[in-house]
Amino acid sequence: MALTSILFLGGIAAGGLGSLLGLGGGVFLVPLLVLVMDVPMRVAVGISLTTIIATSSVTTSGSVGRSLINLRLGMLLEVATTVGGLTGGLVAVLISQRRLQQLFGVVAAAGAAIMLSRLGKRNVLLDPAAEPGRLGGRYYEEESRGVVTYQVKRLPLALFVSLAAGSVSSLLGIGGGMLKVPALNAWCGVPLRAAAATSAFMIGVTATVGAVIYYGRGEIVPWMAAAAILGVMVGSRAGFRIGAAASARWLKLLLAIVLVIVSILMFLRAR
Repeated sequence: MALTSILFLGGIAAGGLGSLLGLGGGVFLVPLLVLVMDVPMRVAVGISLTTIIATSSVTTSGSVGRSLINLRLGMLLEVATTVGGLTGGLVAVLISQRRLQQLFGVVAAAGAAIMLSRLGKRNVLLDPAAEPGRLGGRYYEEESRGVVTYQVKRLPLALFVSLAAGSVSSLLGIGGGMLKVPALNAWCGVPLRAAAATSAFMIGVTATVGAVIYYGRGEIVPWMAAAAILGVMVGSRAGFRIGAAASARWLKLLLAIVLVIVSILMFLRAR
């Protein structure tokens, strides 16, 4: 019961962060399972992938009405992400647990650095008459109290990052949002809220690909996954409501802080 309670509470935190920042929750849940509960890294990744599917489902259903999800961009990038997810799931068995933890730390630190460099910058065009282009979009934003427009830039770079994110997702159980959200926001012209919502839409498909592989290898413990998923369902709804009212600068700072803490913890674990 104690372990189940910890997993449920951890799922709440993971779901909240996952829906709030588009990370999928694995960025919190994997360190909890590995560092606190001493679960093997591959088992933690498998459980995390199942919770990412739940986070994606809740966040996507809540975001559609606000037009935050860029379906055209998400479906295009998901092709590259799915290929990367399949590759990462197959390669994970060949990499040691220590190397996986070190890779987790490096990816988290890189994402934090990108977000800190973007604290004072935004990608929105406040002119509602501005053209978003073929892959851009527009949505109503409470912070600006109006319709904002954005244009997608550097599409080849976005495709490459999505491929890498898919591999990282299956290797580390983090949903790939740790790479996609910072990259879409910093280099591809997508506002943070739209990047987070679009990432949440994509991570469910990516996580499903990896979860099937981990399940086939017997690396998903059903009762642990069930407890975490229940918590994620609760936390995801709360995180979405908070994110709708929060400022973009605050969300970027929170994302950077979370990634720095996780990076430090994983490097200490890998020593």
